[in-house]
Amino acid sequence: MNKYFAVHPAVMAVWAAVVAAGFLLPAFPILGTGGNFSLANVLNPLSGIFFGPLAGALCSAIGGFLGSLIAPHTAWMGPATFIIGMTTAFTTGCIAHGKGFPVSVNRNGNIIINGAVVVYITGTILWFTQEIGRSIVIFPVVFYGLGLIVSMIGIIFAGRMLKGKNRLLKFAAVWICAFGGLIGGASIGNFFSLILYKQPKEIWMIIMVSAPIERIIFASAAMLVGVPLLAGLNKTGIFAGSQEGDFYHEPHERTQTDLNKINSESSHED
Repeated sequence: MNKYFAVHPAVMAVWAAVVAAGFLLPAFPILGTGGNFSLANVLNPLSGIFFGPLAGALCSAIGGFLGSLIAPHTAWMGPATFIIGMTTAFTTGCIAHGKGFPVSVNRNGNIIINGAVVVYITGTILWFTQEIGRSIVIFPVVFYGLGLIVSMIGIIFAGRMLKGKNRLLKFAAVWICAFGGLIGGASIGNFFSLILYKQPKEIWMIIMVSAPIERIIFASAAMLVGVPLLAGLNKTGIFAGSQEGDFYHEPHERTQTDLNKINSESSHED
């Protein structure tokens, strides 16, 4: 099993199906597009938290594509709507499973930038490629700036909070990761919105106020759903979320180690 996809394909398939089903349940309208948010907006951040940035992004990409086909009323970008969910899962996963610093230097002297930071930089650059975007400099400064600050807090602290035993800290960590991931996904989605719908400046000024509130609601829902699920999955032997040690250590190896320990103890007793 590839270390970057340290989760069984069957588990990924089930979660992708859950994400797809989430498209069937609309939440509230998206200003200026005629589309609707859906329950999938709550599930996409959990993809990244549960399975990491790459496997989580793949789950949300597959689930999002299938969801856009079975529930087009909540897919405001058509079949391409999965791009936003995929980016949200990737960003959230990078925050939750980061190495503790937004920017670091590895043993070879190479500068490593956390993927969440890269998403925010990319989203901001894309925003300013559009004429309407360049006329509303305050929008990315306020909205993306808020998300980036929360994301950097998550990159530094969320991993340890998720690994710890304090349940309240786990709730806070999931909320932080989800909020940062949702705005990261929105930074890419807003670029496509500018191209497809060309909303006027007045609409974007309203969105600048409403969008953070929407992400607070979605992150709170993800928190309430995610923490109990995180505990439940791990108890059933499905390793989800940050584990002690290296997150990318393969779950089946952990399980085999435990079995070897049990067998060793049994042989000593005999």
